[in-house]
Amino acid sequence: MLKHFFVVVGLSLAAPALAAPDTEASAEHPEATPYEKDAKASKDVDAALARAVAADKRVLLVMGANWCHDSRGLAGWFEKPRFAAMLKTKYEVVYVDVGYRDRNIDIAQRFGIKKIKGTPTVLVLSPRGALLNPKSAPTWRNAASRDEEEIFSYFDQFTPEL
Repeated sequence: MLKHFFVVVGLSLAAPALAAPDTEASAEHPEATPYEKDAKASKDVDAALARAVAADKRVLLVMGANWCHDSRGLAGWFEKPRFAAMLKTKYEVVYVDVGYRDRNIDIAQRFGIKKIKGTPTVLVLSPRGALLNPKSAPTWRNAASRDEEEIFSYFDQFTPEL
């Protein structure tokens, strides 16, 4: 009986720590869930390209999934004010749900990526649809553990076409 008492007391003391998110860690590693399974992804990409031509911006095509910690992490950074301001001036951002790397693969192939090796796969496109980062597009599988400054600098380096 005494053994059960200690188990119950121990669990009740641990429960608040288990239930409450670590706000410091959450602020340090934000997450968002923008990947919509039922979105008209091809139409969304075409619309972003049209807006990019009109506004002289790049297209940032983020191919990921809400089940993926790294996809949610990168999207979370993009929602932070500093990132949102930079992205708004330089990019038309489109999130495309790839399921378990078996959905919307034709969109990646359209821009020269044969298959989705990991999520997120991030394509930086010119307004005319040229892939500007073929080597680094599939390297974002560790986005949630990357440093904020590294992520910001990477996307800030791409300038609009002249």
